[in-house]
Amino acid sequence: MDRATNGPIWCTIAIIIIKCVWELRKLPIKGVTFDLWQTLLMDNRELGLARMQVRLDGARQALGEVGEEFSEDQIREAYRQCYRTCHDIRAEERDVTFREQIEIFIGHMDTGLVERLPEKVIEQITTVYADSLFSYPPPPHPDAVSVLNSMREKGYQVALISNTGMTPGVTFRAYMEQLGMLKYFDVLTFSDEVRLAKPAREIFLQTIAQLGVPMEEVVHVGDHLLNDVLGARQVGLKTIWIETHDERRAEVDVQPDVTVASLGQVGAAIESLAFESH
Repeated sequence: MDRATNGPIWCTIAIIIIKCVWELRKLPIKGVTFDLWQTLLMDNRELGLARMQVRLDGARQALGEVGEEFSEDQIREAYRQCYRTCHDIRAEERDVTFREQIEIFIGHMDTGLVERLPEKVIEQITTVYADSLFSYPPPPHPDAVSVLNSMREKGYQVALISNTGMTPGVTFRAYMEQLGMLKYFDVLTFSDEVRLAKPAREIFLQTIAQLGVPMEEVVHVGDHLLNDVLGARQVGLKTIWIETHDERRAEVDVQPDVTVASLGQVGAAIESLAFESH
């Protein structure tokens, strides 16, 4: 075989070797975890206030039906106190169950009110509190479904790690099902269900254990520097930060592995991390 023949053959072999090496270098990324709020679902202040009003009106009506009369201002103040109480708990990287949150809300209206209310009234308040999400739903990011679908097509294991705030995980599951997003997830972790809040190490550790992927082979995607980037990095996850203009940025001393401007850029960012990991 002469040199003219050997040249193309060796060129072809070299290309095949390069492709194989490239694929091997990409193997370490096997799992992707996502934040929910302001990452996959895009909420705003107006929607949040509208949901709050639905909760206040529903609670006042349910209480009035059993002779427990409270002004709107009283119920609104109880709601604010409930928010502050739950916020303080989450600041300690813990969370309450949704039932506990409802009881905190009711308890701030009047001492002993939880104990004297019929169970059906508490259930009624619980339902209207949770279902307010469907009255004023946060729209999905335009790229959410396509990005999640891409993750599945590429063979990644996919999980969600979310602090739930004023809406329970069970309601988020139902809403995500409506949006066609739920089917893409292997594991869903909601703070009210595990009583842990990001950036707690344990909420990440529990999720990755269920995902069944080595910690160093997982990327976490989120918009919050403290909860998502710092929380994930402290257990050894790679991180992709969806850049925001939050003033808290100056208060958090942490550097994500990759910063992107929008959710739609996450796929390419994961590919770059996979290559750089070797």
